[in-house]
Amino acid sequence: MDTVDGVVWRKSSRSGSSGGECVEVARLGALNGVRDSKNPHGGHLSLEHDQWAALVSQIKQGAFDL
Repeated sequence: MDTVDGVVWRKSSRSGSSGGECVEVARLGALNGVRDSKNPHGGHLSLEHDQWAALVSQIKQGAFDL
């Protein structure tokens, strides 16, 4: 976990320690934040809870698999 400006960002336990393609997530009040773990100060994407749930569902279904 990483705390920046009072926000606790966490990385998935499946991310591993090899430094690959990882994202971090955090609660941002009524929103969910998503950012690149390799560039934590490069900004983040804010999603409403229903948008976050839809994104996670699509990821689990393989919608973005290459």
